[in-house]
Amino acid sequence: MTITKANSTDIPQLVQLLNSAYRGEISNKGWTTESHLIGGDVRTDIKTVAEVLGIEGSVILKCTDENNTIIGTVNLQKHDQKLYLGMFAVSPLYQGKGTGKQLLKAAELYAIEAACTSIYMTVISVRFELINWYKRYGYKETGERKPFLEDGLTGNHLQPLEFAVLEKAI
Repeated sequence: MTITKANSTDIPQLVQLLNSAYRGEISNKGWTTESHLIGGDVRTDIKTVAEVLGIEGSVILKCTDENNTIIGTVNLQKHDQKLYLGMFAVSPLYQGKGTGKQLLKAAELYAIEAACTSIYMTVISVRFELINWYKRYGYKETGERKPFLEDGLTGNHLQPLEFAVLEKAI
């Protein structure tokens, strides 16, 4: 397993990974699926990932296997002294094998190198198993909630949804 910065040539593989980890039939092979909460097969698209990669202070880390296939990813964006963690995904076929833990460690090292005081993220508030997983790695719920609006791309919500904000001091 190798973790490096992604570039524009990685975008199609990143999109495929993000979609398969959260949406559609293959996502049900892992535990991070959102298919019971959001209908459709699209979590993101090429345009969105390209835009995220182009944001100043934004980096996408990719985790590759021995065949150079992207099996995990995380987006990190520096906002003042905090680092936003998003687009965190591990292939359903590699979940439970330590890939996510390694990506979180890489994110924390990146935060330290970027002189950040904390890492924060948003998680769908009813994803209790996922929130508990992050809590095991030192993240805490801040109590803040943010709206999760349908955007016409990423699927229709099957119930009302909002984001919980989690944060970890570095």
